[in-house]
Amino acid sequence: MAELPLVLLHAFPVDARMWNPVREPLAARRRLITPDQRGLGRTPLPESEHEPSLDVAARDVLAMLDRLELDRVVLGGCSMGGYVTMAVLRAAPERVGGLVLIDTKATADTEDARNTRLTVAQRAEAEASTGWLAESMMPKLLGEQTREGRPDVVETVRDLVESQRPEGIAWAQRAMAARPDSTELLRGTDVPTLIIVGEQDTLTPPEAARALAESMPSAEFAMVGGAGHLTPLEAPERVSTEVLGWLARQRD
Repeated sequence: MAELPLVLLHAFPVDARMWNPVREPLAARRRLITPDQRGLGRTPLPESEHEPSLDVAARDVLAMLDRLELDRVVLGGCSMGGYVTMAVLRAAPERVGGLVLIDTKATADTEDARNTRLTVAQRAEAEASTGWLAESMMPKLLGEQTREGRPDVVETVRDLVESQRPEGIAWAQRAMAARPDSTELLRGTDVPTLIIVGEQDTLTPPEAARALAESMPSAEFAMVGGAGHLTPLEAPERVSTEVLGWLARQRD
């Protein structure tokens, strides 16, 4: 995987701009591709008969790779982007030469979490607005240290969340609510893998990320101090260093 392109999929409820703080150092060393996922950012939600599903999102990624004539890539994502990465791995493992999983988890939603997602989806559609979403999610998305000491990051994340379309928010929530457990899928995946998690991530706790790394045949684990659920925005220098160092070690 020495020269494979790096494809990074963004978190919910933001878009590919979340990678801007790490874009320059990563793109200087590796071809970097960061698409907006359907319904979010600049990518519209297509009119389709498909039920919301991360399998559909995975087909979007595979179609993009086909258009770019890329047979195999290092694929990664943050939060929801990690869930879509797992869906791609399930659908077409031969296209994945390495994994970068950031602040994400392999387990499916609990019943309570699933119900919360569906409630958010219904509210987004009913109110045709997502202005309320940033305020409710900020404590989950960003670590305490970031919220208290990094007003620039807080404002960036707020702007990203508030710029998303209600129909995209609703689709993504329903797709994530329906996702399967991917624990056994990852345990059986023997490609080089990097797992990164924020020390203050309450949505994907460090202990769960560490346990996932230990369960995989070829995984490395890195915890980012002082960061929450969006480490590429909260600690971009550390995330860039971890990813580039891991990529370099795959050449050895």
